Formats: sequence, C-alpha cells, structure tokens
Amino acid sequence: MSKFKKKAANTKQAVPTSAMPDIIFMLLIFFMVVTVLREVELLVRVNKTEARNIERIEQRRLISYIWIGPEILGAGQFGDTRVQIDDALVEDFGNIRQVMYDKITEEPRLIVSLRVDEESEMGIVSDVQEELRHAGTYRINYSTLEDL
Repeated sequence: MSKFKKKAANTKQAVPTSAMPDIIFMLLIFFMVVTVLREVELLVRVNKTEARNIERIEQRRLISYIWIGPEILGAGQFGDTRVQIDDALVEDFGNIRQVMYDKITEEPRLIVSLRVDEESEMGIVSDVQEELRHAGTYRINYSTLEDL
C-alpha cells in the first residue's frame, strides 16, 4: 500500500453564464441588421410620370401597390400592358376586386397606390379603377416622380 494518496479537489468547474444575456442581445441585433426584407419582384416595367404638386405618404405600412405596365419578357423585350398585385400578374380583372376587398377588410385605412408606366394603355387603368371602386377602396394614390 502506498503512503501517498492523491486528494481530489472539491471545486466544481461551472460555465459562467453572467455574460449570456449580452451575447444573446448582440446576436439578436446582428440578425436584425443583416436581415433583408423581401421586396416584390416586378414582372412589369414601370417608368413613372413626372408631377409638380406631390405629397409623400408617411405611413408606408398602410399602402398596397398595384403596378400597371408592359410585361417584362426578358432580354430587354416587353409585352402587352399587364396588372401586377403583390408578386402575381392579374389574369382576370375580377380578381382585382376580390384581392383588394380582402385587403381593405383586413386594414380599413389602406391606401392603394397605383404605379403606372407612362406608356400604359389608359383603358386598362380605367378598368383597374372601376374594380377598385367596386371593392370599396376609395383611397387611391398615383405614384409619380417629382418634376424638378
């Protein structure tokens, strides 16, 4: 038998957790800064017209956009004038009424902003306005460029 016996240490090796909230908040802020909000992919060309007397809408969350312009076919070519709501082209103008009615019932203060290409057919713009009237969306805005 050996005279020397090794003593075991009575201390525990714990991981310090006092800095953990700081690390979590730093990670949270990092991901908030680097996250890119999804933008709508335009399927139509929109070269806005110029206007002199314009107002800026401050509450952008209350705006729903409708794009009207020639369909982008690719390779620098454009097709007929089409209507786009969110990420989809509208095939039937009756769908505009239903989509916008659903949006206006969800948010009654909604403003519909029409972004119309300067070379679009006015008949299509009139048809869209008529469908918006039937849907009960009376707050309509026309997006333009400021004429300097």
